[in-house]
Amino acid sequence: MGKVLIIEDDPLINKIYKTRLSKDGHQVELADNGKDGLVLALKIKPDVVLLDIMLPQVSGLDVLKELKKTPSTAKIPVIVYSNLSKEEEINKAKKLGASEYIIKANMSPHQLVAKIEKYL
Repeated sequence: MGKVLIIEDDPLINKIYKTRLSKDGHQVELADNGKDGLVLALKIKPDVVLLDIMLPQVSGLDVLKELKKTPSTAKIPVIVYSNLSKEEEINKAKKLGASEYIIKANMSPHQLVAKIEKYL
């Protein structure tokens, strides 16, 4: 199955998605800040990244920018998952290379898992 990296500072969201994706047979790694998430992404080369924007230490957009400019991670699909719903944030993430931009309030856990699995 696939390798998923979740970069999210909300422990409840991390637990929900790690449990669900692990049950489906996927290997799930977690990072609760942008700095650790970037280091982990470069180390494990996941099949897909679920990335929040509002993160401690390094913002999600900075993580996305770094992943997309680094040859070894540039092709990894990144799903941005955030409460920020302004058009400018969405456009910025897509311009930086996000595969998808999902507003947390608009997507159930079941729907998000289906989106993640689409890339595995």
